[in-house]
Amino acid sequence: MEVKIYTIPTCPWCAKGKEWLKKKKIPFQDCNVAESQNSQFRDELLDKSGQISVPVFDFDGIIVIGFNEPKLEEALAKAKKK
Repeated sequence: MEVKIYTIPTCPWCAKGKEWLKKKKIPFQDCNVAESQNSQFRDELLDKSGQISVPVFDFDGIIVIGFNEPKLEEALAKAKKK
């Protein structure tokens, strides 16, 4: 399962999301949309969520916008069944 989290460094909810993933022992790619050289991540974020708001989680194509533990658990369960 491939997991990405779209973040910015100053976002407390992004930090909580990364901690949640680490606690669950889920490997993930941290896609920092604030870095100027990573405009690719901003473009991906817009394509996947239709907005520039973070955090956005991508569990093998299952998108969760914002840090919402019940929704994250549900998305994780669905992604594991794929």
